[in-house]
This record gives sequence, C-alpha cells and structure tokens, in this order.
Amino acid sequence: MKLDHRLLAIVAGSMVALGALGAVFAPPESAADIGRLRARSLQIPVQAVDATALADNYLQSREAGARTHEALDIPAPLGTPVVAVEDGRIAKLFLSKPGGITVYQFDPRSEFAYYYAHLDRYADGLKEGAQVRRGEVIGYVGTTGNAAGGAPHLHFAIFRLGPERQWWRGSPLNPFLVWRDAAH
Repeated sequence: MKLDHRLLAIVAGSMVALGALGAVFAPPESAADIGRLRARSLQIPVQAVDATALADNYLQSREAGARTHEALDIPAPLGTPVVAVEDGRIAKLFLSKPGGITVYQFDPRSEFAYYYAHLDRYADGLKEGAQVRRGEVIGYVGTTGNAAGGAPHLHFAIFRLGPERQWWRGSPLNPFLVWRDAAH
C-alpha cells in the first residue's frame, strides 16, 4: 500500500502512541538523512557504551503526553566521559532549565547539529567555536537540568539544521536509527 505525505503527517502526529508501543519510526523525509549519518559511522557519544546497550526512547512521552522525547537517553555512571560523535565545531555552550549543562555541536558542513544535555560539566578548555575531533572528550555524564537526580545519563539529540543554521532549531532525527543495526 502506498502512503501519501498527508497520511504520514497524521501518523507522525501520533508519535506518542507509537512511542508507548516501543515502535521505531522514521518519516520518509528523514530516512535519507539517517542513511547519510549511518555512512559516517558516528561514534556513540558516551565512552565505553556499546550499541547493544542503547534503547530507542525517541518517541517516549514527556510532560504527561504534551510532547515526545525526540532524543536518545544513554545511561552511564556520573562523570563518564562524553565524546564528540564526529569532527565538527562547538556551536554553543548553553545552560537551560530542561537540559542543564549542554553542548551544541555542528557537523563539518553545518548540516546537522548534535545536542548533548544533562552534562555534569564541560571538558576542560571547551569553548564555543572550537573545532573538535571524533572521539574527543567534550563533557561528562551528569544529572543537570530536569534529569532525575539518581539517574545520570546523556540526553543526545540530532537535528537537521535549517538554512539559517540556528543552533537551537532544526528538524529532529532519531539517533537510535543511526546505530540500530549495531544495537540488535
């Protein structure tokens, strides 16, 4: 059966229900982006975490169903190093109520942003505008922002940047799908 984009928009609007069922979903417009990211062999952003330890929580409900998660939570002990998933530039170091201590990294072409949140602290010397290399430590797993105090983890998100290249805005992509085959 062929689906048109209007039907896919309805399905995408029902992501909370799909997330509750543990479904993995990628709208067609993001499938090409996921494929490109997979071809880059992005590093898992938490040191010593293997793809088999990842669980897809992208569609999980947040704020009593008001929104979906749109990220990947990677549990790890407090203070575990967080590394850059690929070469790029630190676009923004930011402190927010929901994300706590955060890093926004752009890929080499500024097409994608990688968002690392709930950090305990930044790596020494990390600065906005700095070039980072794949695997370079940029921070440490924490519980800042709205993360539960007893559950340290990295909240990791990927989004395609718009033409304005705004670090705070883009089209979200499911990070789990980047490592999916390696995870199962």
